[in-house]
Amino acid sequence: HLHLNLLLSPANACRTLLYNLKTGEWDDELLAAIGFPYRTALADIQDSSSEFGKTSGVGFLRDGIPISGVLGDQQAAMVGQACFDKGQAKCTYGTGAFLLVNIGDKPISSDHGLLTTVAWQLDGKRTYALEGASFIAGAGVQYIRDQLSFLTDSADSEALARSEKASPDVFFVPALAGLGSPHWEPNARGAFLGLTRGTSKGTLTRATLEGIAFSVGELAGAMKADFGEDISVMRVDGGASANDLLMQFQADIMDAPLDRPKNLETTAFGAAMFAGLGCGLYTSLEDIKISRESDKIFSVDMNSADRSAHLRGWSKAVGAVKHFAG
Repeated sequence: HLHLNLLLSPANACRTLLYNLKTGEWDDELLAAIGFPYRTALADIQDSSSEFGKTSGVGFLRDGIPISGVLGDQQAAMVGQACFDKGQAKCTYGTGAFLLVNIGDKPISSDHGLLTTVAWQLDGKRTYALEGASFIAGAGVQYIRDQLSFLTDSADSEALARSEKASPDVFFVPALAGLGSPHWEPNARGAFLGLTRGTSKGTLTRATLEGIAFSVGELAGAMKADFGEDISVMRVDGGASANDLLMQFQADIMDAPLDRPKNLETTAFGAAMFAGLGCGLYTSLEDIKISRESDKIFSVDMNSADRSAHLRGWSKAVGAVKHFAG
């Protein structure tokens, strides 16, 4: 197995690992750079819905099950959320939060700390996405549950957070594993800021949820700057998206509505949909679109003055964390 990680300069920003994002082929220059002369040893690059082979009966699998869809986890979530049109985006709230926006059939090199990736390839045509990652989302709630003993169950975070009003004075920067996009500051550490003797568990829990939303909001802002257009649809999924308070604050701080589906396990759903597309169970992306059902739309419910106050405080909090890491 060959694993390669590259830090890309603007000159080769459309090449990642050993794959050329523009051509859709293995990149000869990168292969030569690492002294790997065996291009024929690399797998053929196929459409995301193709005939990749069949199972050989290992473990619980029986022989002969066709493998007809292959996607990365975040790409699969995009499929499960039916983000097939340019400008549609999804955010998966798991241990971390991962936001991707469909940017169409041409790759864009980010100037704001994002990654460019292939969303999928069908009929030899590639659809691209910009991707941003916040390393801590649900893991932040796990932290206050396990390390700080604020909760006995992560699901209790919403009720505890609702016991206190939102405050633009207390912030949690969830840099427990460094800061990801768009900052890329690995030495940053998590912090609660703005504490007083009266700061309660409820306030800190609310700040934890808000810190997740602020981080995702930064990703969305970076995407808008790179993409040059508003995100037309923001769809959410993953375990933490079940938290209504978090989703409402996310919509408020982004000043954009969120669409949560009935099925929050969209990664597995999307992989299954493309497998169905590959074996003929579905005939087009339209068949997948109609299989997605919305559960709730979170409309914006915050005025611009309150939003600005929150964002100013968040900017100061992140600046303090980065300064401490420096």
